[in-house]
Amino acid sequence: MVRRFAIILGLLLTVVLGLLFVYATRRVLVWILIAVFFAVALNPVTNWTQRRLVKWRWLATLLVFLATLGLLTALTALLVVPLLDEVGRLAEQVTQLLHDARAGRGPIGHLLERLHLRRYLDSRDIREYGSRLREPSLKVLRKAVFGVAGTVTIFVLAYLMVLESPKVVDRTLGLVHERHRDRVRRVGGRCARTITGYLSGNLLISVICGVLTYATMAIMGVPYAGVLALLVAVADLLPLVGATLGAVIATGASFVHSTRAGIVVLVFFVLYQQIENHVLQPMIYARAVRLNPLTVLISLLIAADLAGILGALLAIPAAGIIQIIFLDVYHGRRQRSRSGRPPSKAEND
Repeated sequence: MVRRFAIILGLLLTVVLGLLFVYATRRVLVWILIAVFFAVALNPVTNWTQRRLVKWRWLATLLVFLATLGLLTALTALLVVPLLDEVGRLAEQVTQLLHDARAGRGPIGHLLERLHLRRYLDSRDIREYGSRLREPSLKVLRKAVFGVAGTVTIFVLAYLMVLESPKVVDRTLGLVHERHRDRVRRVGGRCARTITGYLSGNLLISVICGVLTYATMAIMGVPYAGVLALLVAVADLLPLVGATLGAVIATGASFVHSTRAGIVVLVFFVLYQQIENHVLQPMIYARAVRLNPLTVLISLLIAADLAGILGALLAIPAAGIIQIIFLDVYHGRRQRSRSGRPPSKAEND
């Protein structure tokens, strides 16, 4: 009795300590998960480069990551420079709009007059809040430093994962019984293809979002439509909430251009986000990850509610990997039952 109680107590303490460890290192664990995604996505490209261009693994990995870094740098420069100009114009327009609204002029001022809300713009709390927004924030600087450190860490982790992936695979298979190595290699390859399919499907959805956004904003004559559409496409890489984050910036820039353009772009994003969340994502992910659309949608909703953005990112590949392992175990047991041979001890292990 005492021994059983000690075992149960030890298991509980182990679980509690494990949860505390995960909570204390949650930032690093998130970086590792993101690095795994990048490594799985870039590993096939590295393998192709090693087979066709160079025979050294380290050189193939270096070339692929340098090309990826150059592409990301070019996209960042293409986004940031025009976007800073657009943000400056937006800030000037917002200041003028607030001035006109406080004086009761312009569409916003007339609306506030009609709703008897103009007096709140002159309140002391509003002015104090605005002055606090202009003060330099140490928290923002700290987040920026952590963001840069996280990006560099993720890049280095992904590089090392791709570089060492053949050795890791061989050592892992060496721990498996020889009878099951081909099966484990096959299942592992399918799981890796599931992650790659998810990433390619996510990229396709972002391209669709960017193209439609550019078409809508170009028709309405919004300045920097291409840059803003590219920003929306990058933000749309985040499932469920990405389109909303990009829509806020694009809609604000459209309102700066004209009220009509802002309304049209706002309506477009409201409609598009519903179509993306309930039509595009389930259909494309169902083909890329080979999950039925209902499973994709349920996985996204549950994971996003449990773990936010990270849960939404991991939901679909996790569901695909679970399905692959479950089906492999299920079909293996069916084949053994049909052959009339009971599973061996090594197979059960």
